[in-house]
Amino acid sequence: MLTYSKMNRDSIQEITDHLHQVFLGQGEVVKSILCAFLAGGHVLLEGVPGVGKTLIALALSQLLHLSFKRIQFTNDMLPSDITGFHTFRSGTNELELIKGPVFASIVLADEINRTSPKTQSALLEAMEENQVTIDGITYELPKPFMVIATQNPVEVAGTFPLPESQLDRFLMKIKVGYPPLEEEKQILSKDIDHADALKLTPIIEKGTIVELMSGVSQVIVHRDVLEYMAMIVRTTRTHPRIDLGISPRGGLALKRASQAWAFIHGRSYVTPGDVKGVAPSVLTHRIIIKDGDPYGIIEAVLNEVEIPI
Repeated sequence: MLTYSKMNRDSIQEITDHLHQVFLGQGEVVKSILCAFLAGGHVLLEGVPGVGKTLIALALSQLLHLSFKRIQFTNDMLPSDITGFHTFRSGTNELELIKGPVFASIVLADEINRTSPKTQSALLEAMEENQVTIDGITYELPKPFMVIATQNPVEVAGTFPLPESQLDRFLMKIKVGYPPLEEEKQILSKDIDHADALKLTPIIEKGTIVELMSGVSQVIVHRDVLEYMAMIVRTTRTHPRIDLGISPRGGLALKRASQAWAFIHGRSYVTPGDVKGVAPSVLTHRIIIKDGDPYGIIEAVLNEVEIPI
């Protein structure tokens, strides 16, 4: 009989292998999204149109047999277009809830920066509390629940930059670039599109997903590694090129992501390498810099902090 840890490894490997069938040449992106999902977090994907951001969200929901909804954000969208609204049931005085697209396990918030801050904030409670409040009534969202948001870093006309409070709700911000040449040839050869993601069949049950997510929380973080994380966080607050450093909540996000990163790589404990592996995706959108590239600044911070042996 398979041991629990081997079942974990086999399930994760199977998920990544199937995702690579439709999302070619983006191995680190696949692992990062899976890392965020198992850590119970949300992801902001940044990339130009056509690099597969929608494809990966749809493929993940298909493989995990989870409900999926896509929200195409526009500047005239209202909060109720996301959360839903109440209406009176026909012939009665009873209120009926018309659920919005946020009532799904995996929600794709496409071009989230194209809608107003008021509408963006409709996702805040959902992402933080796994619930929404409509007309003073609170409703639980499905479990697991994940928001995969996308934004185009090039086109800024008609967009609303995400405020810090919204950005902080995302466990990771991941850059999605163009695939390497060989993988791009395969994409052209196979005509890979959204239809291929819809053809994927579920490979694990919901109970296994719950076990995997529970396993992440059990990954051991040694005291020395915790101190290493704390020093990274504190260094961002004193760095001369950073106006606003990482908050304690950002430090907790770094810990959760590091545990998940170790877990998907088959380890029951976090190494400093795991922390360095996720730090750029977890921290860059949580700092306010004076100038330069936030990824380069976080790399500089990581180089300054002594690694525990």
